Amino acid sequence: MSASRLCTLLACFALPWPAAAHGPERHPGGIHADAAPRTPAPFDVVHARITTEGNTAVFHMAVSGRAGESRPTPTGQLAGSRVFSYVWPTRLDPATVGFEAKAGLLAFAVTAHPDFDDTPLFDENADGDRGNDGNLWHSHWVVLAPDETCGKGALKVVDIPPGTTPRLPRTWPGLPLLIDSPGWSPVIAGNTVEVRVPFDDIGAVAGTRFDGVTAALRVNASVHAPLLCVADVYKVVSGDLSLPGRVDE
Repeated sequence: MSASRLCTLLACFALPWPAAAHGPERHPGGIHADAAPRTPAPFDVVHARITTEGNTAVFHMAVSGRAGESRPTPTGQLAGSRVFSYVWPTRLDPATVGFEAKAGLLAFAVTAHPDFDDTPLFDENADGDRGNDGNLWHSHWVVLAPDETCGKGALKVVDIPPGTTPRLPRTWPGLPLLIDSPGWSPVIAGNTVEVRVPFDDIGAVAGTRFDGVTAALRVNASVHAPLLCVADVYKVVSGDLSLPGRVDE
């Protein structure tokens, strides 16, 4: 099966990545994958790592090309628009960051999407308008779950059903999704993406399992549940979303 669909929550397709040697740079720790010439280089993830420094978790990802170089082409409308993303799926309970416990698969993501802004508390481009900078790379927590409406074996960002009031983080952006916009700024340099994320209880993070994924998501054409589907997967570091990485290893 091709990599155009993400797997079910913890069981993935076999990815046909051609074997290729790493370049001279080898990132320490974390989990690694060979470069894949058929994968777009800005999303050809070859290394993912999460480490802790004091009360901060450092999310790190390296690709074979220039990280952050490619962003979605604007469509001029929300419906059907795309989201490009660098994602760290984790075993952390969603309650760790303010969602309901066991609400789904908690992932940290760095995303860009020119057709909408989902960080209403922050003005990333410093122009005085907090609603026009979705095309800049920014961070989110998202809760993922399988939904066949998105495609066979595909995942979505979990929708909030109308009339319900689930537990949500303080920086929830107001979308009907289990998504948080905490404002932690990614640092993108050369072939790496890195974000420093503070935690009240860093002990909850230590030893947690994780993976690394690059993917494109798509807003439903009807802008209705499921609102945001994982539409295309560029690469999964483990190859099978088995979450083999461990924080601080």
